[in-house]
Amino acid sequence: MKLTLTEFVSLDGVCQGPGSPDEDTTGGFTRGGWFVPHMDGVFMQQAADWLAHADGLLLGRRTYEEFAESWPNMPDPNEPFTRTMNGLPKYVASNSLAGPTWHPATVLSGDVPAKVAELKGRTGRELQIHGSARLGQSMLAAGLVDELRLVIAPVIVGSGRRLFPDGTAPTGLRLVRNESTPGGLAIHVYETTGPPEYGTYEGPGEG
Repeated sequence: MKLTLTEFVSLDGVCQGPGSPDEDTTGGFTRGGWFVPHMDGVFMQQAADWLAHADGLLLGRRTYEEFAESWPNMPDPNEPFTRTMNGLPKYVASNSLAGPTWHPATVLSGDVPAKVAELKGRTGRELQIHGSARLGQSMLAAGLVDELRLVIAPVIVGSGRRLFPDGTAPTGLRLVRNESTPGGLAIHVYETTGPPEYGTYEGPGEG
């Protein structure tokens, strides 16, 4: 299976609380919901197309608990997106989650990278991380992410947790697709290429 990482970020790199003001108030964050005004039909179709390739979700504990609160309580449980989210196997990276309530769910504790590598070795299409920024960072550092999907909102939030803070593992990327939506979202899809390359600029015309 391929491991993909999908993240919503602001123009200044904030990934905290994109969906609502009370989604994630950690650290006194009060600017949640910045992503929602830019959602449109093109983005929703792209999100549905990505989800259609998932054979499992890999989530951190916080994101799992947020999803477990919202997705089973959607107004229409038979809506395709909702039905898929509720039906997919969930793998939760946590050393503290004792009794998952949103099933089917498996808790991954201890050496999470090794267990994720084992999952990737199974036959299937995609194991997908949605949100779970800290988990995504650790999977990038372990060299386990195959594809990074960034959806960048045209807003500067000004504060909040960044997707790539100082200390993030250096990672090379190759842009494989990009597009923009009517709502102003910029969608960038990257393949990871291992360690980044470096060079020295020697002036115009130099090879």
